[in-house]
Amino acid sequence: MLTRRDLLVAPLLLSGCGRSEVAVERPLFVADAHPSEYPTVQALFAIDRILAERTGGEMRVRIYSGGQLGSEADTLEITIFGGIDMNRVNLAPLNSIAPETIVLALPFLFRDTEHLRQAVDGAPGRKILDALSRHGLKGLCYYDSGGRSFYNTKRPIHTPGDLRGMKIRVQNSDIYVAMVQALGANPTPMPYGEVYQALVQGVVDGAENNWPSYESSRHFEVARHYSLTRHVLAPEVLVASERTWQKLDEQQRDHLQAAAWESVPIMRDLWDRRVNDARRRMLESGIEVVEDVDHEAFVDLMLPVWDRFLTTPKLRELAEEITRMNNFDTTTPG
Repeated sequence: MLTRRDLLVAPLLLSGCGRSEVAVERPLFVADAHPSEYPTVQALFAIDRILAERTGGEMRVRIYSGGQLGSEADTLEITIFGGIDMNRVNLAPLNSIAPETIVLALPFLFRDTEHLRQAVDGAPGRKILDALSRHGLKGLCYYDSGGRSFYNTKRPIHTPGDLRGMKIRVQNSDIYVAMVQALGANPTPMPYGEVYQALVQGVVDGAENNWPSYESSRHFEVARHYSLTRHVLAPEVLVASERTWQKLDEQQRDHLQAAAWESVPIMRDLWDRRVNDARRRMLESGIEVVEDVDHEAFVDLMLPVWDRFLTTPKLRELAEEITRMNNFDTTTPG
């Protein structure tokens, strides 16, 4: 079993290796905080299979799922240092590293899942992945994380006014805090594992997440009102350590990048099925699903949030490039 010390020492042990020895001498270590059956982890197993087939077993991936190597913030730091070769991470911890990643987390940036996929598969997504290289990371590909919606213990949410005064759990992310404040609610940053008890005890009134997380966390047992705001469709990102990337020869890099791209449709297929299954089970459980949400009212309140986080012309141009795709609704902020 790898320890944090092993991972921190690994780059030192490999410092004398040739460019290709990291892949030949051992598998590439990859971390994922999700459990083994989760679509992102299954995509990592697909990468291992693809690499094994293409390289005759020379390149392999060893997956450490379920947070075995620590929290995403910890493993991301180790990945930059070179102790972990690859890492599947949420967008939030990348926001403080590469400002470009903030664009994908903007509330109401994407109309729907197809718009998201078009953006991350196209030029905007590539620009954001390329920006990571200045920070010790090689961006490989994006995985879906679903549309996040509000749920709570008190009442259905149709308009921002229905959220006013509620205590809403958010990720420890400035942009999520600003979004909830702009909607008139009280953001409460809290670790994901503490949310269920906080809902039971009334420490928070609600939270926001996608269908599979709402189900698997069993938050639906307490928070029975689920409103389809789909305010954020931020993807997750698969990154490699730039130190590891530089140790690979050109052919190995090509193999790894191709395997990552080929894993994306596999992940998306698994994700879409998981979302549909979770939604069906939640409807069968008798929760209240609010579909008639006044999205325009929510969007109007996001203007100051966009202005706060699009701090440079470059970031604003990137957001505008995404909103222009597919003749996106001109009521969107920016």
